[in-house]
Amino acid sequence: MENILRKALSENRTLIGTRMWSTDPVMTEVVGRTGLYHYVEFAAEYSDFTQQDLSNIARAAELHGMGSMIKVDFQNRKYVAQKAVGSGFQAVLFADHRTAEEVAESVQAIRPMTPGVDGVFGMPTRRFIGMDHRASQEAHIRRLMDIVACFMIEKKETIENLEAILSVPGVDMVQFGPSDYSMSMGWNRQEHAQELKDIEARIIEAALRHGVRPRCEINSAEEADWYKAQGVKDFSLGDEVKIFEAYLKAEGARLIDRVKD
Repeated sequence: MENILRKALSENRTLIGTRMWSTDPVMTEVVGRTGLYHYVEFAAEYSDFTQQDLSNIARAAELHGMGSMIKVDFQNRKYVAQKAVGSGFQAVLFADHRTAEEVAESVQAIRPMTPGVDGVFGMPTRRFIGMDHRASQEAHIRRLMDIVACFMIEKKETIENLEAILSVPGVDMVQFGPSDYSMSMGWNRQEHAQELKDIEARIIEAALRHGVRPRCEINSAEEADWYKAQGVKDFSLGDEVKIFEAYLKAEGARLIDRVKD
């Protein structure tokens, strides 16, 4: 399957995704049936999952013509990223990086080990290459080169090293993480809203200057206006758990008000 995210990046088109926590492929299919989203992001950093879950999520996305992204923890990022790519994921969102060296190592983990490419990914017999090596080595190399590498900018040190990180070859997208950044600064996020917005604007400007796509998370369509004015084309709308919680709170409160004695 063609890498939907890479194709949109190469054509400079807008990408719209949504974040999922559930490993049930039915939930991915629910997103696909809307016909509105280019890809789903599986928040593996937050969720319990098995390797079979990764294949099922990727498979469900493919059935609906969508791409797939996985957000991975820092410590075991190379292992999980390679397993996700082998399962069919088309993009990896790396969390908690601080230096350009760490970023370069992560890019290397999802690029092919072949002449002219500083990668370490071999040719594992998984569904990504047809299980029994039906895909040629050349085709497999192309697939790996198309995997989209996205990085969270969410630590004090990461901001300090921003220009160097954006200069690392193979970095396709970056996204600001205000909660982790606030934690690294010893802040409560709610008390520094304007400062965080200013930092995000700085990241967006720097990314565009380096030819890297800035990605943003929003909870409503209206929030996209500010980002679009900054030049952002990549939007992640909503979060499965937040949507569910918001519905239960709002409708539960209304129901109690209507039926209370």
